[in-house]
Amino acid sequence: MSVSSPSHNSSPPPALSAFLRGVERRGAVLAELQAGDAGLGDAALAAAMAQFRGEAESLAMPAWPTRFWGLLLAQPQLRSRTAVALPIDVTDRLGELGSGPRAALLLRVAAGLSEDEGAAVLGVSQPSFRLALQRALPHHEDGRADPEAWQRLREQIHRRIKTLPTDRLVRLSASRDAVMRGPASASFSAAAESTTRSRPRWLMASLWVLLASCVLALAASFLWPDLLTPWQRALGLEPGVKRVRVEPLPEGDEPATRYSPETALVAHRDFDLLADPQAQVDARDLEFHSWYAAQQAAGVTEPTPPTDAPPADAIAPTPATGPQAGSETETESSDAP
Repeated sequence: MSVSSPSHNSSPPPALSAFLRGVERRGAVLAELQAGDAGLGDAALAAAMAQFRGEAESLAMPAWPTRFWGLLLAQPQLRSRTAVALPIDVTDRLGELGSGPRAALLLRVAAGLSEDEGAAVLGVSQPSFRLALQRALPHHEDGRADPEAWQRLREQIHRRIKTLPTDRLVRLSASRDAVMRGPASASFSAAAESTTRSRPRWLMASLWVLLASCVLALAASFLWPDLLTPWQRALGLEPGVKRVRVEPLPEGDEPATRYSPETALVAHRDFDLLADPQAQVDARDLEFHSWYAAQQAAGVTEPTPPTDAPPADAIAPTPATGPQAGSETETESSDAP
């Protein structure tokens, strides 16, 4: 009797799907920081999940974390790290560490493993793992530990785990589902994905060629108009003839009827004023009549002087001038003793 291998079992246990879903985010960030590239890290994570699916049923569940993280760090994509052009974050400086100390630090912070579990993943003793972890911790220039830099490193790694982009989460979920469906489904998905990727390349190349042809044809219509003579003849045009025709408009017809002067006068909007000459005079004195009506409505019988006019008793008498003034002066002088 033949026994089917676990790798080809079409119905994996629900616990396996829950485990892979639980380590998906942490595994993606660990692989990205270990490789220095998110694409390489995601590919390594998908490969490690596929290998782990074939071995999970033959292992006890307490041994799953150690085996999974060991398979992930053993992927070829994580053996070397892509250099960062300009380190900005604290996590970008992980490339300055060796592969072993960097893996120990990521197992402790990103994967959340204890020192015993991390040592088991790397296949080293606990003191060796602790020594690698100490070498990976940030230090000052004088060799003292830098707890503030260590805290920033932990915060950045945890923040990256919690805030993975949505499109990347969708790709990771699709890879995990393909792994759970089995190797045949995974290969079918890979073939479909490759076909889908090849189709837009051909389509985009054709579109670019068509666009370039249109641009060349447009440029030729301005630079070499004679080259388009067959096209113009096919459209019923001749070279050099403008397609927009400019013609003067014909003279307008005389109106069928016209208003007579009397009808125009009656239809005027100010016909009442035009028909009453006195109203025209009153209209020219409209401001005066308005003021007078306001005075009558207020009970004023005598016109009110302007506010800026001085009172009558304050006006000084005008001095007399001429011969009379001279005669009065002479009389006063003759009466004097």
